[in-house]
Amino acid sequence: MALADDAPALQFCMISIAENLEQVRKQIADAATKSGRSANDVELVAVAKTHPAEKVRETIEAGQTLFGESRVQEARAKIPELPSTIRWHFVGHLQKNKIRHALPLFEMFHSIDSLALAQDMNRIAEEEGMHPRVLLEVNVAGEGSKFGFAPDKLREQMEGLLALPRLSILGLMTIPPLAEEADASRKHFVALRELRDRLQTEFRVDLAQLSMGMTDDFPIAVEEGATLVRVGTAIFGKRKS
Repeated sequence: MALADDAPALQFCMISIAENLEQVRKQIADAATKSGRSANDVELVAVAKTHPAEKVRETIEAGQTLFGESRVQEARAKIPELPSTIRWHFVGHLQKNKIRHALPLFEMFHSIDSLALAQDMNRIAEEEGMHPRVLLEVNVAGEGSKFGFAPDKLREQMEGLLALPRLSILGLMTIPPLAEEADASRKHFVALRELRDRLQTEFRVDLAQLSMGMTDDFPIAVEEGATLVRVGTAIFGKRKS
């Protein structure tokens, strides 16, 4: 009897996640079209933080192949349970003592938030024979509670960052302040894009990737140039704390 009772719930969950994923992709496509871009210019990172491997499998069955995690310990337990063909990005705050564990798990790190962290990652990557692909997290709004480079500080430290031979710096990331209206994030996304443009010109470096936009504001981020959007709740439902 238990099996019969469980089956409809599982089916509903699978349909729900598939429908959620389809809706998110449609919103990305609509926002890209609105801004004269192609939906193919934007990658969706399905953030699976606190959600079990079973939910990730359902998302894989619905066609998603790129996932994000923000806790190294959780990722170390979850990733081995899932197909090795799945791609993983690290999107949370990375503690220095977790770098060595994280490097083999993720193809990209969105949240390098200080020169000291970048230097530690470079050193450990050299010891491990790895070449991490990273984004630099920028605290564009200057929030005291947020990690990330202040824009002026990033410019000052850019040469030092680019001199780290093991790191491939591919772009920038930001998390705007919480706001009741999604459009309130727009100015912060514009600020990140404009900072990226200035850094590219001044340092003659390609920073093509812009990781910005989450469940509440990802369509706005796409309109303003995001190449990676990090969406969890809109796909998986509300997460456990």
